[in-house]
Amino acid sequence: MLHVSILIPQRAILASLEGTRQIFQQVNQMMGMQGAPPLFNINLIGLSDRTVVGNSLFTVTATALVNEVEQTDLIIIPAVDGDLAEAIELNKDFIPWITKQYAKGAEVASLCVGAFLLASTGLVNGKKCATHWVAENQFRKMFPQVELVTERIITEENGIYSSGGAFSYLNLILHLIEKHAGREMAMTVAKVFAIEIERDNQSRFIMFNGQKEHGDKEVKAAQEFIEANYTEKLTVDQLAETFAVGRRSLERRFKKATANTITEYIQRVKIEAAKKNLENSRKTVSEVMYEVGYTDTKAFRNTFKKVTGLSPIEYKNRYNKQAIAV
Repeated sequence: MLHVSILIPQRAILASLEGTRQIFQQVNQMMGMQGAPPLFNINLIGLSDRTVVGNSLFTVTATALVNEVEQTDLIIIPAVDGDLAEAIELNKDFIPWITKQYAKGAEVASLCVGAFLLASTGLVNGKKCATHWVAENQFRKMFPQVELVTERIITEENGIYSSGGAFSYLNLILHLIEKHAGREMAMTVAKVFAIEIERDNQSRFIMFNGQKEHGDKEVKAAQEFIEANYTEKLTVDQLAETFAVGRRSLERRFKKATANTITEYIQRVKIEAAKKNLENSRKTVSEVMYEVGYTDTKAFRNTFKKVTGLSPIEYKNRYNKQAIAV
């Protein structure tokens, strides 16, 4: 039987905590219906006997305290709410236990912004990690040594897992169930809970908001210039000349400050504007393409798909109210 430790962090988001417990419990119930023993020994692990969660609306009772668990097989770190730096400080006593258990062979999985607590352990330094896209800028600033992949729903590397934003944690839990209970069981659970099992990308949900909390005035001015003039054909040389900064210096500083190259930033701003147009207007894809400064249909389509995971027409058909109604 696999020993599963679902942490109860202070300020835990109840949905990811209880949702995880319910899904693992459902597997055990299905095993029982087949005349088999339960597969998971599910435990709620706290820093104290009772932890207030869900914006102080609920209290979760631990089945064991963290210092009472000598060994576990799988650790689940739920999402937390509020100020993330404060949440790390409130839950810092979990960190040495997590690292100790990982060294003993336990797998570790973070859900949504639970990635901040995972990253605080140092276990994902130099590794890929996903989190909610709204926390991208803060995560990059706090954990520059981690390779953040905001477009991914799931990451897996050396027994460490992470999931993207909000309810995408369900896909990670299904992934873990498939690994430990098999594909058929994961498919059955997906049907019971009405979860789209094959989702692997959250790019279409990301609303781009460039990192501006970096203190480089020229780079910030360049960002604001791009955002105000994205309909034009912008070049790196033009920006360097406008702000009287050497091209190589601007490129280096821009990448360091924003985690994007200048070209990537221009593309992201244009595509974000295109997304809003496709969502809210009756304009054709071609009209939107020209409005955001593209003249090459193939280049626009390829860039749009690279950023969102969908072609422009697929995005319009999925998210435009008028298109959906047709």
